[in-house]
Amino acid sequence: MSETDNGVDARSPRPTRRGLLLAGAGAGAGALLGGPALSGVASAAPRAPLAAPADPAPYASYWFPDSLPAGSPGAGIVWRSLKQWRAESDPDLAHNTATVPLASRFTPVAANATARAGQARISSLVSFGPTAGNPSQGSASADYYALTHWAYLDELVFWGGSAGEGIVLAPNAPVIDAAHRNGVRVLGNVFLPPVAYGGDLRWTRDLVQQDALGRWPIAEKLVEVAAAYGFDGWFINAETDGGDSELATRMRGFLRALRAAGEPKGLRITWYDAMNSTGRVGWRGALDPSNQDFFEDRQGKVADTMFVDFRWTAGSLASSGALAGQLGRDRYELWAGVDVESAGWNTDPGWDAIVPRGRDHVVSYGFYRPEWTRNHLTDRSPGAFHAADDRFWTGESLDPSRPAAGSAWRAPATVVADRSTVTALPFATTFNTGHGLRWYQDGKVTSPAPWNHLGLQDRLPGRRWAVRSSGARPAVTLDFADAWRGGSSLLVAGALAAPATVGLHATRLPLTRASVLELVHRTDSGAVDVEVGVAVREPSKPGGEVPYTWLKAPAAGGVQGWRTSRVPLAALAGKTAYGLAVRLTGRGGAAVRWRLGSLAVADAAQTPAAPGAAGVDAAVREGAKVSLRLSWQRAPGAVRHYELYRVLADGTRSFLGGTCGTALYVPGLERSGPEPRTAFEVRAVGELFTVSPPAGASYTW
Repeated sequence: MSETDNGVDARSPRPTRRGLLLAGAGAGAGALLGGPALSGVASAAPRAPLAAPADPAPYASYWFPDSLPAGSPGAGIVWRSLKQWRAESDPDLAHNTATVPLASRFTPVAANATARAGQARISSLVSFGPTAGNPSQGSASADYYALTHWAYLDELVFWGGSAGEGIVLAPNAPVIDAAHRNGVRVLGNVFLPPVAYGGDLRWTRDLVQQDALGRWPIAEKLVEVAAAYGFDGWFINAETDGGDSELATRMRGFLRALRAAGEPKGLRITWYDAMNSTGRVGWRGALDPSNQDFFEDRQGKVADTMFVDFRWTAGSLASSGALAGQLGRDRYELWAGVDVESAGWNTDPGWDAIVPRGRDHVVSYGFYRPEWTRNHLTDRSPGAFHAADDRFWTGESLDPSRPAAGSAWRAPATVVADRSTVTALPFATTFNTGHGLRWYQDGKVTSPAPWNHLGLQDRLPGRRWAVRSSGARPAVTLDFADAWRGGSSLLVAGALAAPATVGLHATRLPLTRASVLELVHRTDSGAVDVEVGVAVREPSKPGGEVPYTWLKAPAAGGVQGWRTSRVPLAALAGKTAYGLAVRLTGRGGAAVRWRLGSLAVADAAQTPAAPGAAGVDAAVREGAKVSLRLSWQRAPGAVRHYELYRVLADGTRSFLGGTCGTALYVPGLERSGPEPRTAFEVRAVGELFTVSPPAGASYTW
């Protein structure tokens, strides 16, 4: 792989640099902007000004291992030495730190007869943005690769890097938080580029340096960064040629040091098939004697997994799997590279060499650049993107329970058994994908601006969409025209000549006499009766019908046409819910458009405590606009994420953004007329999307 492969151009335009006007936080509880007093608003503690960064916006971090390139960086690029990095002096650490722990997950009975558990797994190498100037916490655009099909992934690599920007990349917090919520590990990327693309063997030597005491300082720094930022390990891609056997030996020593320091923290290493034991680069397309020591040597495990270069053949993968077994390793710890960057679902790498249909899978596989599902589109609206992404992961049928027969594209849903993290109460989802055209709160628009932030993404149904009906199949999509909360809702549209069952989440939820299932839904056209399904046992075989127990969903009045159905589950107390679904029955024969805005199962409502000490840390003023860095203290107890609102003069609130952490950057906030100060509220949001009392802060113009 090369610099041109990852789509990075060091000459691309970057944000211009601006001076800072530092602002200490002001304002406490009480009347704000002449409005009524707000009860329960925590006062903002005074802030010590931060050192003025060259650019106030926080970005995902990137470095060189130690020495920097000759010359000067391009506009908006900052050259940094990882060896010099210190957590305590990192001005963006609070914005880049992920907080969602890696969730455990289970494998339900497969939705179809071809998807297998315990065999091939999937890794994805994804470039979510440029190396330099990649926002730490989303941006004001809905045009984003909002990956949602986590159920089929085992590992995600935050891909990127270039000789002109930096070659060690740490994932940003939204990607980590979304992946962890779904049980997927995220790896940072160490990319030592080919000489033809600016690679310098000095950076490889920097990476594997030892100090006078025999320690490996860059290995230690990689572990420190991963632990501080909250991700799960490193993808090591050494493609700079010109080394020798001594350098290869040092590389193995470096990998062992990285493993020794990282393994107690749960960190993993994936090695890319490039450097060989000679120290030269020679992509083998296999695990073989020339590179096996970077995977497993005489002392034991060196890397957890290995990404086999795209030059593989059916024979080389078969021999690779056999060699892994001889080394005492699992053949599914080998990822066979599948390049989908240019052709997406039209790619045919020779699937039978990896995941044959009639016998055991040979190895696992790794997608290179599956964000093709967004990048190839002319219409890059959220709806168009998810339609393409669903086809990529699910297949042409758009129904994992009924795969399309004879398709050349071997969609992941037809090969790999899905997994789920829905194992405990309370559980709730508002079908929020992590981007949208607007932000909704209780069915009302609280921000008209487009946005993206993967950390705000919900746990979505893993099987999209498993639909059963004896009549015509209705269309089921994640829709962005309206929502109950966040940016999207589930939309079912079509004529319902017969009842239609829409499978939602695979679960392992322990039910009690106090358990209640709640839906918030709306019928936009037609007439429909709604039932909820709870499966208290699994299907008898893969692809079998899920045995739901059906319960009527009586609807009470609501807001903007949204209605709430509360269904007590006391009759199922002591049992485990293995799956959730809805069943829609049309009335009157007219086509139906029905939205599901929220789904929750809980024993009791839970309201989180308020965060503390909110305030403005730094600001950049440009006329009637200001860009701000705000932070607050973590609320005690369980918190899903935090939301920041602007308090308007009439007392209403306008959504500015959210994050799972305790710091948020707000760019280009406009002053409202001659207001002397702008007031803010930060609220903690719980797993049931209940919100805390606010913590208040303000900015004085």
